[in-house]
Amino acid sequence: MASVAQFYTADHKGLSFELFPPKTEKGGAALMRHTEALMQFSPDYITCTYGAGGSTQTKTMDVITQVKSAFDIPVASHLTCVGSTENDLRRYLQNASQQNIDFLVALRGDPPQGDTEFKAVEGGFSYANELVEFIRAEFPDFGIAVAGYPEVHQEAISAESDLENLKRKVDAGADIVITQLFYDNKDYFDFCDRCIAAGISIPIVPGVLPVTSLTQIQRITSLCGSKLPGSFVQRLGEKGESNTEWQFEVGVEFAAAQVQNLVANGAPGVHFYVLNKSQATLCVLESIGW
Repeated sequence: MASVAQFYTADHKGLSFELFPPKTEKGGAALMRHTEALMQFSPDYITCTYGAGGSTQTKTMDVITQVKSAFDIPVASHLTCVGSTENDLRRYLQNASQQNIDFLVALRGDPPQGDTEFKAVEGGFSYANELVEFIRAEFPDFGIAVAGYPEVHQEAISAESDLENLKRKVDAGADIVITQLFYDNKDYFDFCDRCIAAGISIPIVPGVLPVTSLTQIQRITSLCGSKLPGSFVQRLGEKGESNTEWQFEVGVEFAAAQVQNLVANGAPGVHFYVLNKSQATLCVLESIGW
């Protein structure tokens, strides 16, 4: 069994990038150029998500197999429970196995657009731990990553219940936890402490999204429930909300300091949410001498 935890050791800080399927051929070509630029930092693996409701599953498979073929690097496909029966998931996993996909990021998934709450389809799964358990039972060769929420999942009734949900995913067979994006490292380290106290001992990899636009990040954080430090927002907006050049500079500076602090204080590595644009992530890694 190929465990994704192999990239996080006392002697090695793991590095990974997350892509998403582009909508056009032009976008696909740009994505490959950005991925090629990122390869200079020797990432350990690359992941690819897909659209709400599994709307881009086929494109996800196309992107991730193309990346694996072009750069000879381990790859991971996201997989959610949304809109899929057990048989649907089995078919996707069989295809992923045939395409030599290395790992999976197993998620319950967000409700499809227009729905206010998640509802499992008949013959499907309601929780990510059920998906992890299914993968482990039928496709044990896949390494598995699951999601963790330093600032608590929006649907969780409490931080305690959220942690219990994570523990179920870990006990079902997850190799690592990749966190939701956050901008206060204290939230990450407090989360790690709570995980350890709950008996979770697998690597907890911080997910980092460098800010390039104040408007964009305010929209993203409002959707995922992460918070932006007031001083950071103030600095981003110092030269006007439309000054994206300034916001890029401030965002890269903030992310570089954030990553340095994470790694210096024991984070096992970093997972960058690239948003199919390499420049900000490249600048962060270059500035810290990764």
